[in-house]
Amino acid sequence: MAGKGIKPTAGKGAVPQPRPRAEKRSSARQQVIPDAVANRMARRIAIATGIPTVLGMGVFIASYLLVSRQILDIPPSTTLAASGACFVLGLVGLSYGVLSASWESQPGSLLGSEQIGLNIGRIRESLRAMRQGPNG
Repeated sequence: MAGKGIKPTAGKGAVPQPRPRAEKRSSARQQVIPDAVANRMARRIAIATGIPTVLGMGVFIASYLLVSRQILDIPPSTTLAASGACFVLGLVGLSYGVLSASWESQPGSLLGSEQIGLNIGRIRESLRAMRQGPNG
């Protein structure tokens, strides 16, 4: 029973185990988006999509209250168009939140609009590099 089920550790007689392929790829490639930048993006996305989304839901509630209490007669198509516009604004906010985050150590301005052109340039460079491949 001695030695049964015991594998040798690093040392004499130990057989090195090959690393799985996924580990090799992840260790060879650096993280694409730094954590500080990802946090800035997440914060801006939450604000830029959250506010229009809440407004879009608020349009339904306000419309219901105004119509049910007979304060205003609002056509359903108006309610749908207004809430749809808010949700589309939320989609635009998603892109804005990603593209407005600065990659430098400083977080940038409150709105981050000065970073959009720079980040679009980075995306273009990255896409160009991907098309050329690793040997290009």
